[in-house]
Amino acid sequence: MKFLDILQQYKWQEVEAKILKSTREDVERTLNSSTLSITDFMHLVSPAAEPYLEIMAQKSRELTQRRFGKTIQLYIPLYLSNICTNHCIYCGFNAENKIHRVVLNDEQILKEVQAIKAMGYEHILLLTGEADKVAGVNYLLNSIKLVKPYFSLISAEIQPLKTDEYKQLIGEGLNSVYVYQETYNQDRYPIYHPRGNKSNFEYRLETPERLGEANIYKTGLGALLGLENWRVEAFFMALHLQYLQKHYWRTKYSLSFPRLRPHVGEFQPNYVVTERNLAQLIWAFRLFDEEVEISLSTRESQKFRDNMMTLGVTSMSAGSRTDPGGYSTEKNELEQFAINDNRTAKELEQQIKSFGYEAVWKDWDKSLQ
Repeated sequence: MKFLDILQQYKWQEVEAKILKSTREDVERTLNSSTLSITDFMHLVSPAAEPYLEIMAQKSRELTQRRFGKTIQLYIPLYLSNICTNHCIYCGFNAENKIHRVVLNDEQILKEVQAIKAMGYEHILLLTGEADKVAGVNYLLNSIKLVKPYFSLISAEIQPLKTDEYKQLIGEGLNSVYVYQETYNQDRYPIYHPRGNKSNFEYRLETPERLGEANIYKTGLGALLGLENWRVEAFFMALHLQYLQKHYWRTKYSLSFPRLRPHVGEFQPNYVVTERNLAQLIWAFRLFDEEVEISLSTRESQKFRDNMMTLGVTSMSAGSRTDPGGYSTEKNELEQFAINDNRTAKELEQQIKSFGYEAVWKDWDKSLQ
């Protein structure tokens, strides 16, 4: 049974109603349980859990330190291309947006690598728009070959691929792939993705399954907060994570919760997701799964990221640029979204150390041995 079959057993409105019916007694019972069910997770993301956020935060801290110690892994995104054939209405790379389009060549990629290495990074995240003709598998294979000598860990956030194509990239040195469903609301998904390959809800949803079949080391899941009700999105993400862990248990998993940020275009969030909401979401997932990694990007403010640093997050970026060539040039008109925390990697490292934590520049498992 595929995850799509499981997802279609649920109705969005019924899940939403069940979450909203959670009581304080449900939350208290959940907080006193050692093993949480998917129903327990519903209680933790419900409005009824809001009076218990301090308790959730402390439990989240304890669980995170028990599994990951006092460490934060650092990574940085390298945007290889902003050419995209999709028409996602919330994205700065939307094919209809009038921006200058770039695909970095070998020389430009290496210039970016030199700038990134000067910051101290060992973990790089390669990103492209979805444009198979100019930034497809062959381009990605070449890019991985170029950066491999400089980094101990290579991740990617790219267009969904076939299982055999993922195997090729893994064979060249790709460690992890992050693929965000954006929204699990199948009925409303076409509104946000009217044209392009990304409009295929089923193919995108099954990408983590193809990654599992390709024996990827780690898969990252996520939803774009602001499109639909974040509490319901969280439920389906937890359900998805649970399914993948059962069927592809050799793969490790990471979660990310990007909130909509300013970008080229006119789309505004349909649902406001506050920092308090985001904190509740992170703590709910940590209590639900002690092993899962949780990333917090520079989309979020410096103050919020500092507050969350010891309360459940395991990975952070710093000094990020979301425009191709942004590290080795001064141009920034090509950004996918606006950065909120503008600290350098070294500044973030010093902040991490001020909390008595260690900044990890390479793979978790190697660092924790």
